[in-house]
Amino acid sequence: MKQKIIIGPWSYLTGAILLAILNTLLFAVMHTPWQITTAITYWAAWILKFFGGTPENWHYFANSASRSEGLSQHFLSNNLSLMNLGVILGALLAVLIASQFRVKKIKSPKQIIAALLGGIIMGYGTRIALGCNIGAFFSAIPSLSLSGWVWGISAFIGAWIGSKLLIKYLL
Repeated sequence: MKQKIIIGPWSYLTGAILLAILNTLLFAVMHTPWQITTAITYWAAWILKFFGGTPENWHYFANSASRSEGLSQHFLSNNLSLMNLGVILGALLAVLIASQFRVKKIKSPKQIIAALLGGIIMGYGTRIALGCNIGAFFSAIPSLSLSGWVWGISAFIGAWIGSKLLIKYLL
């Protein structure tokens, strides 16, 4: 039983059902769908503010009362930030319990370049799309938003093109 529940992989159906239940509970309790990148934007803005920057003048924060309010909070008082912290700690706990934590050796400089370029492109993409696969897709579709379907189709096409480029040029 421990092997099946804790260590072994779950079926896609089990994962989908659990994610749907947890997202519904989150919406019922927090009155907001699950989102990731907004909190990461706050983290960057708080760090910039700490060093004397003025992110409150950015268009992203200046034109939204809720975003401006989030900017005035701090790490432990912002619900989105706490959700992200919970995801990070939960993932760490899960791999530790399953004895699956590994530090992998970097195989080549190409691997570093691919990771950095991929991270930069994904980060930029989440800001211009106003969300990542969680907020712009996973939370949008159950909210009956057409944008979630458009995002999903676009992400599929982009992932297909990106994988072809990755194989051709970096692997």
